[in-house]
Amino acid sequence: MAKLVLVDGSSYLFRAFHALPPLTNSKGLPTGAAYGVINMLKKLVDETQPDYLGVVFDAPGKTFRDDLYDLYKANREAMPDDLRVQIEPLHKMVKALGYPLIMETGVEADDVIGTLAAQAAKAGHEVLISTGDKDMAQLVNDQVTLVNTMTNKVMDYDAVIEKFGVRPDQIIDWLALVGDSVDNIPGVPKCGPKTATKWLAAYESMQGVIDHADEIGGKIGEHLRGALTQLPLSYQLATIVCDLPLAPIETLCEAKDPEWDVLVDLYQEMEFKTWLRDALQKSQADELPEFGLVAQSAGNSAQAAEPGETAPLPVADGEYQIVFEQADLDQWLAKIAAADLVAFDTETTSLDYMQAEIVGVSFAVEAGKAAYVPLTHDYEGAPKQLQREAVLAQLKPWLENPVKRKVGQHLKYDMHVLQNHGIHLQGFAHDTMLQSYVLNAGGGRHDMDTLALKYLGRSTVKFEEIAGKGKAQKTFNQIDIEVAGPYAAEDADVTLQLHQQLWPQLQPETGMCSVYQTLEVALAPVLQKIEYTGVKIDSDLLLEQSAEIVDKLAIVERKAFEAAGTEFNLSSPKQLQEILFEKQGLPVVRKTPKGQPSTAEDVLQELAHDYELPKLIIEHRGLSKLKSTYTDKLPLQVNPTTGRIHTSYNQTVAATGRLSSTDPNLQNIPIRTPEGRRVRQAFVPEDGYTMVAVDYSQIELRIMAHLSGDQSLLDAFAEGRDIHAATAAEVFDLPLDAVPTEQRRAAKAINFGLIYGMSAFGLAKQLDVGRSEAQQYIDLYFERYPGVKRYMDETRQAAHDSGYVETLYGRRLYLPEINSRNGARRQYAERTAINAPMQGTAADIIKRAMIDVAAWLPDSGFDCRMIMQVHDELVFEVKTEQVDEATAAIKEIMESAAELKVPLVAEAGVGSNWDEAH
Repeated sequence: MAKLVLVDGSSYLFRAFHALPPLTNSKGLPTGAAYGVINMLKKLVDETQPDYLGVVFDAPGKTFRDDLYDLYKANREAMPDDLRVQIEPLHKMVKALGYPLIMETGVEADDVIGTLAAQAAKAGHEVLISTGDKDMAQLVNDQVTLVNTMTNKVMDYDAVIEKFGVRPDQIIDWLALVGDSVDNIPGVPKCGPKTATKWLAAYESMQGVIDHADEIGGKIGEHLRGALTQLPLSYQLATIVCDLPLAPIETLCEAKDPEWDVLVDLYQEMEFKTWLRDALQKSQADELPEFGLVAQSAGNSAQAAEPGETAPLPVADGEYQIVFEQADLDQWLAKIAAADLVAFDTETTSLDYMQAEIVGVSFAVEAGKAAYVPLTHDYEGAPKQLQREAVLAQLKPWLENPVKRKVGQHLKYDMHVLQNHGIHLQGFAHDTMLQSYVLNAGGGRHDMDTLALKYLGRSTVKFEEIAGKGKAQKTFNQIDIEVAGPYAAEDADVTLQLHQQLWPQLQPETGMCSVYQTLEVALAPVLQKIEYTGVKIDSDLLLEQSAEIVDKLAIVERKAFEAAGTEFNLSSPKQLQEILFEKQGLPVVRKTPKGQPSTAEDVLQELAHDYELPKLIIEHRGLSKLKSTYTDKLPLQVNPTTGRIHTSYNQTVAATGRLSSTDPNLQNIPIRTPEGRRVRQAFVPEDGYTMVAVDYSQIELRIMAHLSGDQSLLDAFAEGRDIHAATAAEVFDLPLDAVPTEQRRAAKAINFGLIYGMSAFGLAKQLDVGRSEAQQYIDLYFERYPGVKRYMDETRQAAHDSGYVETLYGRRLYLPEINSRNGARRQYAERTAINAPMQGTAADIIKRAMIDVAAWLPDSGFDCRMIMQVHDELVFEVKTEQVDEATAAIKEIMESAAELKVPLVAEAGVGSNWDEAH
């Protein structure tokens, strides 16, 4: 007995569209529904292993049911454009996978499925129909079964009876009586599933119900008798046709081999990267080179260009050498000495840059040719290697030569590792991670594997593939050199090829070249020095605070139990939902994707205005997070050698250009709560030094004044007025020296709210006023500051026209959703278009300041170290007797980092800890 699997493709399509998040590729093309359908198809085929397969979609145009009834499916909304554009690429992928795609004009997919199922059952085959459509239950019999791929529920003969209360052969009668509001099948008014089931139990069929209509009393009897003339039509509309003149299943439903080359192009276009990697491997399975690396051919490297992206260069195959002998190393040293640019990479024992030691190094001087020099692989039976200290001594003159240009992928990490071995890398010319980030910051991940796939169409060897996963994962020194060598050499080779692909796109006419070279590349060594210097903390103070937080948590927990009237787990969203919304009956502000009342932070913040328990939950969460993230954890992150903590500043995370900080995250330590300030008090200078913090004052508002050119704003900043009081005086028509606190607070919310594209609804929530009143505030603001309104309108329009916005220095942020037909996504993109130039320019200015300060420090004569960057603030450790002079000099440098139409003001503070200095 053969197995035929039939897929209701139209059902898949709509379910995937509504079930999955609205995914798009970097060009703004919606991809979520297509991804969901293909994912479900792959899973279904893998699990069922069919002999025959049919993926059936509705064909465009009317069907015979439209001729029977003009109002058939009249209630259905038009297909969303975001879904419509996915149909063509989806169909192409289905066909390229070798799955038979079937569409018949004039009928529905249900009729094609019904006919093929009947044909297969008659031939004695087993039939499985994958669908979420209840109408298909009429097809179930001993040989035909339904499966709902979304829920994995199988529906056989008995399951139909259990679900509907009628047999499969009564489903059409049942559907005709109940009707269908979605398909606009009339049915009997007010006749629900239970009534239809009861009637069919008594009278067997719809015709039996019609014959005994006079026996049915009450209002429902009247409705039945009023519907008698239309019931035959309802029956006909609900009936799946099972005798269409189709070709045999052996012809229509025979799967073919996948067309891997076609899938490569389709997956590249849709940016389905995991599948693309698999398709590349499959398409080139006969061309695998030595060491198991995937060879790439120019024919498979074509990729649709993103904004600012050119067609990919041909990808060279790898010729990789493992260097064991001094003579071979000498040849490579000569090559790198003669080369204009060398791709360089280290392999190490750890991702922690303060602990990592070099295991080996790799180079590439031309595409497709690279070498790996193993140095300290120490597994049992490892071959003899060149001595690490000797090799590094030979490399040191080249590594520290600023004229010898190097390119790497996240070269800042390699700088750290080399410093652990007494080498200070010079000649940092290029970084492919930074190139990708500047080209399209919001275009996805910027790691080497992702970039190789995206720009070179190349699937690289992953670390887990050679080292294993989880607890069994090996460190690089434990990996067999014959396996490690090609992996490491490939890193250098791919880095060089990525540079050759990306660098031509960063040319001066776009402005992005300057951002890349003068900001990002120039900043990386500055950040490396800050990271390596680290910051001292008072671990005893933090541990003392942890103990205090334990006591505070107990008090808050007790208050929460009293407010709830019962004990519960404050960290359990489920229990919190029950307490807040079921027991206490609080209003449901928002629901989760699963339909449950949300207990997210912003929801609790809104509820906390009027209710005690949400306020206590917020306090409990804040204390718990502070304890787990900082007071407990920071003492454990102190480096045993330096006695300081060493964060990592990430240049390629925030789309606007802002830096982020990890392990530990120094950017998110609260400043508005006493507990958060206590944590900052634990950040202390070394003995004999003082903490200095210099922070830009209202930098984004000043940038707004510069960009908009609004004269009132320019005047307010030029005269050094309190900008929020000045705004309040303008908006509320008050004397500047008589602005009440409440009006200043409202003006501050307006000033910052408009920068972030806040709507009247958002402002109303923040100020706790009515929406109309908030809109009045905004209207008044724009009347007083027409230049701001003009700037916002022009920026929004420019974003619609070009698809991106830029900072003052040319940093570009693409907005793929700016012209989306989906209103919510389009509005979000418009808000981003307003905010990004200001936030991005602020990020650029603080980076310029860091570069300028770092360049000034060595020859300044001051004993001063830059130890932290947090948002618009730089933190220093300065010799106490030099504090006043050094602070004045730093303040001047920071205020000179940009030339705006308004003064750039940096405010400095000093103290015995970070909190005191802020």
